[in-house]
Amino acid sequence: MCGRYASTRAPQDLSGLFEARWDGTEALAPSWNVAPTDPVWAVIERPDRETGEVERTLRAVRWGLVPSWAKDPGVGSRMINARVETVHEKPAYRRAFAKRRCLLPADGFYEWEAVPATAGAKAYKQPYFIRPEDDTLMAMAGLYEFWRDPAVADDDDPAAWLTTATVITTEATDEAGRIHPRMPLALDPADYEAWLDPAHQDTADLRALLHTPGGGRLDVRAVGTAVNSVRNNGPHLLDAPA
Repeated sequence: MCGRYASTRAPQDLSGLFEARWDGTEALAPSWNVAPTDPVWAVIERPDRETGEVERTLRAVRWGLVPSWAKDPGVGSRMINARVETVHEKPAYRRAFAKRRCLLPADGFYEWEAVPATAGAKAYKQPYFIRPEDDTLMAMAGLYEFWRDPAVADDDDPAAWLTTATVITTEATDEAGRIHPRMPLALDPADYEAWLDPAHQDTADLRALLHTPGGGRLDVRAVGTAVNSVRNNGPHLLDAPA
C-alpha cells in the first residue's frame, strides 16, 4: 500500500511541470510526511463550467476517496489506495475510473519493514523512503471524486462539496519489493494526456496505461523513525537513522 508520502514541490513548479493552470487561491505547505486525510495536490482535467472547454488544473484535494453515495466523509480514511487489478470494477472506484482520473505528484513514498526483537532490543518498524533513482518527480496514478454534504443547503456554497482522491497501487518492483509487496503506480509522462482526458472512457484502453511504473529504477533508503508519527514533519525526516 501507500500510506505516507512526501510532496514538497511548490505549486508554481508543479503547474509548469504538468502544464496545468494554478489559480493561486489554494496553497499547501511542503510536506515530508503526507498522511491520509491530508490535503494534497492533484492534476485534473475537467470541462470549464462556463465555456465547456476541457482545462487541466492543479488543485488541492483530500487524500482518501469518498464515493458520491457515501453517507459521511469518514469512509475516506479507509480508501487511500485502490488496487490496479480491481480498480475498474470495485463499486467505490469504477465510476471515478471511467470519468475522474488524476495525477498525484510525489517526491517519493514511505514503507515500513518489521524488525524482530533481539536480546536487549524491542521489536520495531523500520521506515524506508523510496523514490526514483534519478530524483525525478513521481506522478502517481489516482482517481478523484466529489461528495455533496447534505447538511449544506446551497449547491453553490463551496462548503457543500468535498473533493477527495485515492492512489492506485500495483505490485512492488525493484528494491521496493523487498520492503513491501505493493507500491504506488507512477505513470510515464507519455501517458499523462490519455490518463487525464475525461472523454477517454474505454476501460480496456485505460487499464493498458497502468503498466510497468514510470520513473525508472527506485532508490530505497532507511530513514529515522521520526516519520512514524504524523505529527512530525520537515526535511530531517529523510535523514538516515541515527
